Order: sequence, then structure tokens, then C-alpha cells
Amino acid sequence: MDDFAIFFDLGWRHIISTEALDHQLFMLALAAIYLVNDWKKVLILVTAFTIGHSLTLILSAYDIIAVNSGWVEFLIPLSIVVTAFLNLIKTEKHYGQYRAQYGLALFFGLVHGLGFANTIRPLLAKSQGITMPLLSFNIGLEAGQLLVVGLILLLSYFFVNTLKLKRKWWVWGLSVSALVVAGYICIERWPM
Repeated sequence: MDDFAIFFDLGWRHIISTEALDHQLFMLALAAIYLVNDWKKVLILVTAFTIGHSLTLILSAYDIIAVNSGWVEFLIPLSIVVTAFLNLIKTEKHYGQYRAQYGLALFFGLVHGLGFANTIRPLLAKSQGITMPLLSFNIGLEAGQLLVVGLILLLSYFFVNTLKLKRKWWVWGLSVSALVVAGYICIERWPM
């Protein structure tokens, strides 16, 4: 049970800590086009991201894949830039209805998982097995992501439904913020 708590906490902090800005920005960009009544769609998106993240952690733990960490660290903020940019080019009638976003979340989950693979691999090697640590890590990761997107959806309700801010301005505000910060991180992490 100690391994469960340790890896759950690791997954939770992977999203909630102050050092998890890239994941938080990705969740912000991913959830920006949704409102509270879209919570089921957001749950599927977050789970798709977790599945992608899990797949690369598993493949990396078994030394099936290895990717240059410099490129991965660059691709992570680039995934945020792409997601935020796609939000900006969507029309208002397509907010919350973009099915390709599930595939995008899964694919970018793969990329983000590669970023954490080098950190978790030594911890998994010390553990008795791989199944329980990865499961508990992913449960912690999913819980942290749900907290982040839950807060974003509650804020969207307050601003869009209560204060009557135009939904387009809400989406654009979140997306431009994520795009600018992630763009700056891309420049910092250029792998040259």
C-alpha cells in the first residue's frame, strides 16, 4: 500500500505542483473551449491524455522507446501552442464539439509521457513490479487533471454564465494566454 500512496502522490504532484506549468497550461488550452455542461466531454479528453501519457511511460519503462529528451522538452510546450492555436481558429459554433480533440489529447499525452519517462523509470526499477506503481501514478495524474479542468470549468461558468462574458472572449483569453506562455517556453527549450 505504501507504493500506491507514493506513486499516487507522484502523479498528483506531476499536475498540481508549481513545477507542472506545462501540464497545467495544456489542460487550460484543452479545456478552454468547454463549459460546465460539457463536463463529460472534458472527462473523456482528460482520460485520453492520461492513456497516451501511460502508454509512453510503459513503453519507456520496458526500454521499448527512447527519445531525445531535448526534443521532448521542446515538443511539450509546442503541443500547448498547437492546441491553443486550434482554439483560436475554431468558430464559436464548434466550441465543445471538436471530435478530433480526443485524438489530439491522446497524441499529446504520448508526448508529455515521454517527458516524464526518464524521471519515473528509476523509481519503477526500485519497485516490486510495474503494474501497481503505474496504476497508482495514473490515478494520481487523472485526479490532478480533473481538479485543474474542474476549476477551469467552474471559472468558465462564473465568467460566461454569471458575468455574461462572451464565450468567444473567454476561449480567446485562455487560449492566447496559454499560447504566449507556451511559445516563450518553446523558445527557451529549443533543442539546439
